[in-house]
Amino acid sequence: MKRIQAGLLSVLGLVTAATPARACGACGCTLNSDWASQGYAVRPGFRFDLRYDYFNQDQLRRGTRSVDRAAFEIPNEQEVQEKTLNRNLTATLDYSPSPDWGVTVLIPAFNRYHATLAEGDVDPSMSQTSGLGDVRVLGRYQGFSEARSFGVQMGLKLATGRFHQPFQAGAQAGQPLDRGLQLGTGTTDLLVGAYAFGSLAPEWGCFGQVLFQKPLGEREGFKPGDGVNANAGVRYTGFAGLTPHLQLNLRAEGRESGSQADVENSGATLLYLSPGLTVAVTRTLQVYAFAQVPLHQRVTGLQIEPRSSVSLGLHWSF
Repeated sequence: MKRIQAGLLSVLGLVTAATPARACGACGCTLNSDWASQGYAVRPGFRFDLRYDYFNQDQLRRGTRSVDRAAFEIPNEQEVQEKTLNRNLTATLDYSPSPDWGVTVLIPAFNRYHATLAEGDVDPSMSQTSGLGDVRVLGRYQGFSEARSFGVQMGLKLATGRFHQPFQAGAQAGQPLDRGLQLGTGTTDLLVGAYAFGSLAPEWGCFGQVLFQKPLGEREGFKPGDGVNANAGVRYTGFAGLTPHLQLNLRAEGRESGSQADVENSGATLLYLSPGLTVAVTRTLQVYAFAQVPLHQRVTGLQIEPRSSVSLGLHWSF
């Protein structure tokens, strides 16, 4: 177990709840680097992770199929999105005062370009938003057994991200950007989860986790849908200093609600396959890289989704 812990403390991006966007669906990487859920935070101490995610949402989809933009007459009676380019950075600080208890704070920063043809427009509208998103705070307890291989989580997503940015250019310049594309949702959400981890064989580790997200109310005419992330993964630790990984990541979310919501074009069920690799640079520093490809995408209404995503990160343990 010690060799496994040294090999993958930083694996796989954090448990994020994807941000729904108007006619865009569940946006964001769903990789998992929640150290407690994978068995890497059973000893007291601090851990710090810095992760960069890149993904380009440019595939227009309806239901489970892709849609050709050329099939839409312009102007159209509905919005036809072009692309949403995401460059995200997330800092994560994890602290375990004892083997049984721990807390994780996740601070995201977004850089997002968006282009769309709004309903009735013949010229596209563009926005460029950047800044801090909604901070997450998650506490955990895993003292149910001596092995500490099962735990529960509870916390909050805080309303720290701005949500009043406008379009900067095009036909909709000066008009409010869709609430699902803002840096924050404006709502405080309850987070509740559970996880388990163990060994399949002497050099094979595994984990599973589920995390539920429930908005506690609406904010200025907008309430995101309820969501759940479910993750399962395996890693091979037979190589010195080099650990390959493979995850399945499921994200399901309900429709938005409220006067500022795009009810008809929100909500999705997404399943991704995520291979990756972690390299131990020193005893306390690891670097990692992951790709994520969709296995199944089912969206409500007309939305855009990425064809793939890439995550790069550094992890320090103290």
